Amino acid sequence: MFLVVSALLGYIYSPRLDSAPPRWVHFAHGLLLFLYQTFDAVDGKQARRTNSSSPLGELFDHGCDAIACALEALAFGSTAMCGRDTFWFWVISAVPFYGATWESYFTNTLILPALNGPTEGLMLIYFAHFFTAIVAYRMFIRDYLSPSDIMGNYPHLVVLGTGLAFGFLVGRMILAHLCDEPKGLKTNMCISLLYLPFALANVLTARLNDGVPLVDERLVLLLYCAFSVVLYLHFATSVIHEITTALGIYCFRITRKEA
Repeated sequence: MFLVVSALLGYIYSPRLDSAPPRWVHFAHGLLLFLYQTFDAVDGKQARRTNSSSPLGELFDHGCDAIACALEALAFGSTAMCGRDTFWFWVISAVPFYGATWESYFTNTLILPALNGPTEGLMLIYFAHFFTAIVAYRMFIRDYLSPSDIMGNYPHLVVLGTGLAFGFLVGRMILAHLCDEPKGLKTNMCISLLYLPFALANVLTARLNDGVPLVDERLVLLLYCAFSVVLYLHFATSVIHEITTALGIYCFRITRKEA
């Protein structure tokens, strides 16, 4: 929720992530990221203290972290005012996250080095937010040759749509790990990539047809976001229902269901 608020602030005060929001927004980004990091670190201890640990909790934890990659990329894009390049900030965070999840899937162990992303990495980011709020208010402003580009005009939709598709991919892998499924890339893990061939074909057609795509790019982007939202919500609600039913627990309550 902290990063949802942070991403919304970025959208409200910098819709294309290429203009300077008020100073307090930078500070809010940093504070909200710090709160996210703190609560993310203590939720496991709280679950063990209350004897409420469950596979659903693990899925929630890492699944939300996967979505957080996209939300924080949008917040940092607002601070850095980097417009279309915000997508690459998401890539920088998503690739190692996926690699760590893949490693955990095959080795049953999550190994973090002494210096790692969830601690020192996030600390550097929220210090960057604070630094921008105090000192470097306009140091990141940049110009672009193609302001009509989809990633430039609609960076929030690009990052959120891709982030939800990534969240599904990671969540499906975590579920396979929890259920001790045979190792390997499952076909249903890749459902989130079904939209990719159509999008690529649309782009290639535009390049071969004097810049005119098969379908308007804005419509393609909106359909992509809708596809990602429906896919992720269906996955999340289905898994929550099945796990809570099988284990006799509630989703957001510590007490167990009566037999």
